[in-house]
Amino acid sequence: MKHPIGVCSWSYQKPLMTVAEEMRRINVKCVHLALQPFLEGDARHGAAEGALVRGYVEGLIDSGAWKVTAAMLSFSYEDYTTPVTIRKTGGIVPDEHWEANKTLIRNAAKMAAQFKTPYLSLHAGYLDEKSPSAVAKFTDRVKFLADECGANGVKLLLETGQETADDLVRFLGTVKNVWVNFDPANMLLYGMGDPVAAVAKLAPWIRHVHIKDALPSKKPGLEWGEETPWGDGKVNAKAFIAALDKAGYTGALAVEREGGNSRTADIALAVQRLRAI
Repeated sequence: MKHPIGVCSWSYQKPLMTVAEEMRRINVKCVHLALQPFLEGDARHGAAEGALVRGYVEGLIDSGAWKVTAAMLSFSYEDYTTPVTIRKTGGIVPDEHWEANKTLIRNAAKMAAQFKTPYLSLHAGYLDEKSPSAVAKFTDRVKFLADECGANGVKLLLETGQETADDLVRFLGTVKNVWVNFDPANMLLYGMGDPVAAVAKLAPWIRHVHIKDALPSKKPGLEWGEETPWGDGKVNAKAFIAALDKAGYTGALAVEREGGNSRTADIALAVQRLRAI
């Protein structure tokens, strides 16, 4: 495996000091680091952590024990109960949170730079292409994010999920300095197409990749698909890695596990399977 292998810090659902212990156990240094513990804290992406842990993480980065391949911004008000609820509450779409989000985004971009990572990723939310006013508002907000990231020497990454590859390509053609964190399982969970085929379409924008697997949604837009351990779902793990290699991708592969009752073991299994390729 020629790609750097990492993990997503929030996958463990444990304090960051424990995450560091688990990473040492499987000999992984690369991490996609959730910023939520240092911003607001939530149950999904990490409870609030104080200055002591912030200093601990900075020490890991400064010593070379950790390399933050990307930072991740999430929003505490998001409701992932169903695809319908996240469509209404996801990302930067809800108007009632936008003013507060501008401050949150500024802080996140600064923090990403302080953690010495080149990228800040997030789910921007659902783009309603049937509404010109919604498209204009969404585009303006993404441009604001990209500008705040750029001012701190960080690139903005939008994570694949609620849209098809073709829809995302079309949107990316309307904005500058916006790239992609490619999550193959999300395309299956949302019912948005074949992730292997999507790699070639999104290749010019892919800068970071999640390693996550799933079974497709039986009712796209209404019900989630089912997340599985890496290699047990329908992503087609070997074909996915081969597609990335063919596209010229040389960046990190960050294992994400957001389901199941054995996350630590599933993450270790994914790392083992990646190393065997």
